[in-house]
Amino acid sequence: MLSSRLFKWYRRHGRTLPWRDHPDAYAVWVSEIMLQQTRVETVIPYFEKWMDLFPDVSSLANAYEQEVLNAWEGLGYYSRARNLHKAAKMVVSNFNGKLPRDLSELRSLPGIGRYTVGAIASMAFGMDEPTLDGNLRRVFARLFDVSDFADSASGEKKLWELAEEHLPKGRAGDYNQALMDLGSMICLPKNPRCLLCPLMEICKAQINGTQDLRPVLKPKKAVPLYIHAAGVILHRKRVLLAQRPADGLLGGMWEFPNGRVNADPAKELPQLLNAIYNLKVKRKEALGIIQHAYTHFKVTVHAFSCDPILIPKNKNIKWVRLSDLNDYPMGKVDRGIANKIK
Repeated sequence: MLSSRLFKWYRRHGRTLPWRDHPDAYAVWVSEIMLQQTRVETVIPYFEKWMDLFPDVSSLANAYEQEVLNAWEGLGYYSRARNLHKAAKMVVSNFNGKLPRDLSELRSLPGIGRYTVGAIASMAFGMDEPTLDGNLRRVFARLFDVSDFADSASGEKKLWELAEEHLPKGRAGDYNQALMDLGSMICLPKNPRCLLCPLMEICKAQINGTQDLRPVLKPKKAVPLYIHAAGVILHRKRVLLAQRPADGLLGGMWEFPNGRVNADPAKELPQLLNAIYNLKVKRKEALGIIQHAYTHFKVTVHAFSCDPILIPKNKNIKWVRLSDLNDYPMGKVDRGIANKIK
């Protein structure tokens, strides 16, 4: 009953998306990685650009990491791009350039967890595999009025069991995509459009009046705010950039030399840059303040123009022509600073 109602709605209202019905499993893989914690409308232009630049696994595997990060810039969660790149190299070297159909082999690739395995297996390979993204988690939590914390181990186990239990054999790909569309268009996080839902009559949360209380999530911890000072060190139409370590937040991306401060950013900046980078600079005027929220913290960055006094040789810092700044992948904060000096 669930699937028949859902398919009837999906035939009429399902979204047309560039990766659906694509002949290459690679496209489904790329789209599913991009869609992690990112809205569909944001992903579409990135996906189309990506497929132009890297139309297959081999072209991605042979690309330089900086090209990959450049193509991803602005999409956030950059470990996804680095993992895609690493996984593409593994697919070329270990699986003859084709995504493996064996689920254990598929899950051995960097960045591919249980959800992504299920999405690729069902949508690209036609296998009867469940999946559970944020939309499906919300739909199942309401459909079966699940009171467990959806982001707990026990709650997630229950939701996976429901996803598998109701999977229509032979149509898992369409079923999973239909549920994703329902969660995106009807079963919204706030103010769900229950009167338009094809599953309203069988939705236990709607029947019990608990749809606004599902899914149940653990209370969020307070998000800390950090203050940073950044130096825009200019000399002869060039600016000094620092490359972040390969691992960790914004790994491999470029930034203006910066660090966390405890008091006045303007006063602390010269000593900060000397301590972290061994740079000696003369601070000049303020260029502006950039704010950004990451997953677990917020940051406010005070940027200042600086004159160089002593710049040591360091493989992680580099003079870059102002006209070439777009060739260096940056996070949103540093791209915002770059846009102030161009």
